[in-house]
Amino acid sequence: MPVPHIRRWKPLAMTAAALLVGITVPAAADAATTDPTPSAAAVGAYDDTYYKDALGKTGPELKSALHTIISDQTKLSYSQVWDALKVTDEDPANSGNVILLYTGRSQSKDSNGGDPDQWNREHTWAKSHGDFGTATGPGTDIHHLRPTDVSVNSTRGNKDFDNGGSEVGEAPGNYTDSDSFEPRDAVKGDVARMILYMAVRYDGDDGFADLEPNDKVDNGSAPAIGRLSVLKQWSDEDPPDAFEKNRNEVIYDQFQHNRNPFVDHPEWVGEIW
Repeated sequence: MPVPHIRRWKPLAMTAAALLVGITVPAAADAATTDPTPSAAAVGAYDDTYYKDALGKTGPELKSALHTIISDQTKLSYSQVWDALKVTDEDPANSGNVILLYTGRSQSKDSNGGDPDQWNREHTWAKSHGDFGTATGPGTDIHHLRPTDVSVNSTRGNKDFDNGGSEVGEAPGNYTDSDSFEPRDAVKGDVARMILYMAVRYDGDDGFADLEPNDKVDNGSAPAIGRLSVLKQWSDEDPPDAFEKNRNEVIYDQFQHNRNPFVDHPEWVGEIW
């Protein structure tokens, strides 16, 4: 009998290894050598340059400024996404593997395709929510595309995000019911920040739908995904870790040349929503 859909919070106590999406690192490893994230000085440099037109703004003005900033990007084709994800989601402990979003499993980069135990390209903002498919733009934006186990991706489908449900047998720590999906603790914040990036980047001025989060589930084909209140809490409970920050750097440096502002400035989530 499925567990009723309930709100549930699990402790998010994180060790240095947990922050690296479950990858084991030596206990005595120095954080400065295991954390590939930019230094405080580097982040400050982005404020002086990349984000300079957004600083000091709040609410709709901040959202508008960030939209303008991050809309300046290089767009990938859907076929190019395969190779990009092999770089953005590379396992830092094994350069031949990628880390799968929902399971946390390290899997060969070459084991991608459509078979149940291979990995494929998950649209965190489900492509049916706004009907953008795999069109160049939102359908190929790797800030929200992640490698996932094929059958777990199918379980998530196009459901909204919320807490509760029955545990996904193939992906312990993830939960689902008829209208929502709850990812494992280590990537809850990642999911929230990817969703909110999409809501800022795709604002209805480039031929695609105006994507917006809302505070409900079962949104169907509407250009909306919920539940916003839960996404905000996930972002607070699971701040950006080394893997997520490094991914943002790789996308900026090597592929799209734009950034997810909520990875650099998680506090902006509350400033806008």
